[in-house]
Amino acid sequence: MDIVRLRAVDQAAMLRRKEISARELLDAHVAQIEAKNPELNAIVTFVPEVAYEMADVADKALRAGGSIPLLTGLPVAHKDLHETRGILTTFGSPVYSSFVPTRNTLIVDRMQKAGAVTVGKTNTPQHGAGSQTFNEVFGVTRNPWNPDYTPGGSSGGAAVAIATGMVSLADGSDYGASLRNPASFTNTVGFRPSPGRIPTWPTKDAWWSHSVHGPIARTVEDISLFMAAVSGPDDRIPISIEETGSVFAAPLGADWAGVPIAWSEDLGGLPIDPRVTRALAPARQVLEDIGFIVTEGTPDFSGAEESFKVWRGYSYARQFAEPIRRNPDAYKETIHWNTEYGLGLTAADLGRAAETRTKLRQRVLRFLEEHRFLAIPTSAVPPFPITVEYPTQINGVAMENYTSWFASCYYISTVELPSISIPAGFTDDGLPVGLQIVGRHHGDLDVLKAAYAFQQATELWKQKPSAISHQPSAE
Repeated sequence: MDIVRLRAVDQAAMLRRKEISARELLDAHVAQIEAKNPELNAIVTFVPEVAYEMADVADKALRAGGSIPLLTGLPVAHKDLHETRGILTTFGSPVYSSFVPTRNTLIVDRMQKAGAVTVGKTNTPQHGAGSQTFNEVFGVTRNPWNPDYTPGGSSGGAAVAIATGMVSLADGSDYGASLRNPASFTNTVGFRPSPGRIPTWPTKDAWWSHSVHGPIARTVEDISLFMAAVSGPDDRIPISIEETGSVFAAPLGADWAGVPIAWSEDLGGLPIDPRVTRALAPARQVLEDIGFIVTEGTPDFSGAEESFKVWRGYSYARQFAEPIRRNPDAYKETIHWNTEYGLGLTAADLGRAAETRTKLRQRVLRFLEEHRFLAIPTSAVPPFPITVEYPTQINGVAMENYTSWFASCYYISTVELPSISIPAGFTDDGLPVGLQIVGRHHGDLDVLKAAYAFQQATELWKQKPSAISHQPSAE
């Protein structure tokens, strides 16, 4: 039995049944990291000495019995954008190449309080800018399905660590696509929860709802376990959702017979690589076989492009204007571009973007009153070579900037609805492609249940990347 390839929920059950100790489970994951990480560069700060101390604490809790936190003994890694107390956290930036925080980001804190065993930090592009994982501090992260290709980003290191069994669970963040796109590129599951489901702290804007924290895992069951352990309100974040994580402990099975779901190949006209369209084509029949009533349909996403661009520019100007002024050479060109664009915005621009986004969300919500879910491509392209920073054209259509190629994700970010990328197929040359399922307002559990049904019907999560076996094969 290849224990590092088991679902996190299975590993957790084995720990509770005392079939394996936390230290033994960590041994297996450390061996996997040592075997696979040198080529792939997913975990960029590795702290086995810290992990073994935490595993010993977990074993003591498991021996004592009683109420055991949900993630007790499970090896995890934290995105290098998330402050982790006592462990190097660089944000992928040379400015922070020796920064060791004295506090945890809330998602890290909750994972550790739930008993998780921290093995290290996962790679990310500089300050999470872009959906290709590389930076000047640690270099490039490679896709285990083809090491000459990118795993996407910005949670690319997390996705690779999950895909290759280096950790049981991993955290990440998602503004435009950063949990969903790397999941699509690595045959893993990436979940963008509703804003406030996992409150974002620390933050300079407690009302900021565009970027969220969330999980990457091998299966939907593991995503649900993660959400049960770490979601819940925080008084410091006024947009936090009052429901506790216990809502995600509900069974994932559901009857979808007769439930409407909209199917859209291109969100109303986005350029989509034909390799993605071909790989996803069978997914429509899978949804019908599950019981869904599948119909062609796309909400009117007019204004999504401009709204995303304006608010992203605003956030970059707020975060980077002063640091760039002090040390311009420390920041990559795309951060300069986004910051300069943001500094050129006016109050009137922000007002129009707010009004546009409000109308857009109302249209999408009305659409989802008729269609319970929306099923769309996670990414417009399959994984691309690591030598390419970002696609500059798709199907002959030029991309306006470095984010344009992942509009199929950030259109959904703009309306702030829960969405998930689930393994859905492969290109002719064996590269993974994900299906994105979008749900209604605060319908996070509903989205997980729909994704679970799709996962159970396909079992594509069992396919192994080439970094583990030379040919994809089911376990």
